[in-house]
Amino acid sequence: MSRLPHMHVAVLMGGWANEREVSLMSGTGVADALEGLGHRVTRIDLDRDIATRLAEAKPDVVFNALHGVPGEDGTVQGMMDLMGIAYTHSGMVTSVIAIDKELTKQALVPHGIPMPGGRIVRSEDLYAADPIARPYVLKPVNEGSSVGVAIVTDASNCGNPIRREAEGPWLQFESLLAEPYIRGRELTTTVLGDRPLLVTELVPKSGFYDFTAKYTDGMTQHVCPAQIPDNITRLCLDLALAAHQRLGCRGVSRSDFRWDDERGEQGLFLLETNTQPGMTPLSLVPEQAKHCGISYAELVEIIIEDALDHAGRAS
Repeated sequence: MSRLPHMHVAVLMGGWANEREVSLMSGTGVADALEGLGHRVTRIDLDRDIATRLAEAKPDVVFNALHGVPGEDGTVQGMMDLMGIAYTHSGMVTSVIAIDKELTKQALVPHGIPMPGGRIVRSEDLYAADPIARPYVLKPVNEGSSVGVAIVTDASNCGNPIRREAEGPWLQFESLLAEPYIRGRELTTTVLGDRPLLVTELVPKSGFYDFTAKYTDGMTQHVCPAQIPDNITRLCLDLALAAHQRLGCRGVSRSDFRWDDERGEQGLFLLETNTQPGMTPLSLVPEQAKHCGISYAELVEIIIEDALDHAGRAS
């Protein structure tokens, strides 16, 4: 049964980012759920004519199922603000900050939220010397879903220093964020509205929790809820909520952590907060919601309710 009166929802998906296929899966799931509840749905694969298509569609609200640039970095959000269209998930300013890992640190670390150190480096400089001591992690500043992430260790086959011909994100991006590698366990927490849900531990069958491990069935075990000490669970929930609120997130967010279990609470670090987490069959937010008694369709409508509430307050 629908929580909302029947309405016209445009579902934005696809686009041209690295995460296009994931976005199409998220958007299809959302659209199917809304149609199953009796809502009228317009499915829109993002292209350069998006403003015209939205103006013609005249939806009551937009469900933003885009991942990556330009759907998650504030670009599409700013356009919809100018058009006066209600939309789900975080607004323009929050999106600009949260997709940029360095800006996120500047927003959160001064307020006591622990994140790894590190610095931005030119990819060209990696061929001369390591930017920080190995092992370290290299990642794009503003990509999601572990796109372009590399772990550089003494045993890496990329050379020391990194060879120009070695395969890695240095071939794709002019600059990268270098962070110390944090050994230990991968944890994640959803915040829905102002409610942190659960902590899930992600255990890849091999390697680390990269793009392939996230979106290939059977590549990663989801332990939900995570089998970790109560104080670490509580700390994850508290930090995820603090990040959600400090960044000004709306609707839903998912915060990812690394936990060095040999260091207790001092070993927990926030890696990033995702303002538009996936809604695919393998996605973590629907899984955590289900464990809390919230169906996929109900989750979608809760996110839409939040968007409509925000639009009502802003008008």
